[in-house]
Amino acid sequence: MGFSDQEVERYARHLVLREIGGPGQQKLKAARVLIVGVGGLGAPAALYLAAAGVGALGLLDPDTVALSNLQRQVLYGVEDLGRGKALSAGLRLSALNPEIDIEPLPLALDADNAAALVRGYDVVLDGTDDFAVRFAVNAACVAEGKPLVSGAIGRWSGQVGVFGAGLTRGRPLAGRQPCYQCLVPEIPPEAETCSVVGVVGALAGVVGSMMALETIKLIVGAGEPLNGRLWVYDALDGESRTVRLSADPGCAVCST
Repeated sequence: MGFSDQEVERYARHLVLREIGGPGQQKLKAARVLIVGVGGLGAPAALYLAAAGVGALGLLDPDTVALSNLQRQVLYGVEDLGRGKALSAGLRLSALNPEIDIEPLPLALDADNAAALVRGYDVVLDGTDDFAVRFAVNAACVAEGKPLVSGAIGRWSGQVGVFGAGLTRGRPLAGRQPCYQCLVPEIPPEAETCSVVGVVGALAGVVGSMMALETIKLIVGAGEPLNGRLWVYDALDGESRTVRLSADPGCAVCST
């Protein structure tokens, strides 16, 4: 799988980067990434993954573009109002990089179809604000052996974690990575969403870009991805910290 002259020029800054180079760019070109939720976090993540040359992007979102989305979902414009997010995002990303495959999926993910949806991809990103969807994505990634890059935002804070439990399932506890439900065992009784508590728009760009960055690191094998760690960002104070997570031996999803 070689590069055309246009690809060499497009990805020049990657090709001269020691941690990516030609071999890493080839891995990006061959990779298939599923983005669950092309909203506040999925929108910037999709832009940077398309620009990076990820070979195929699945865009899974059943919603339509609303005016209130435009405060943070920079993938869309007023001309997209009322249109499906998956299809509108696909058009925008194809315009950004016509050399990659875009797979719009205007579907709602649930426990019944999650495994089939994630099966054909190498990495899954989840930026939804629905815990039932988050749990379904997590369980499917564990069952199908896919790494999950998860992000969340609210008010002025955000977080990103990489959950590789599906890749280490069956190992002794000390050698297992946690899954998302090791961090959040049950749906919180009063889960807060951005529509209820608000969120500063630029924060979505920070966290969504971090999700894209972690995905690129996973694909090319660069540095230390946030495997089993949670990056927490406080935008008001301009501070961040990283918390190490452990696999829960009693987790209902990844302990069996």
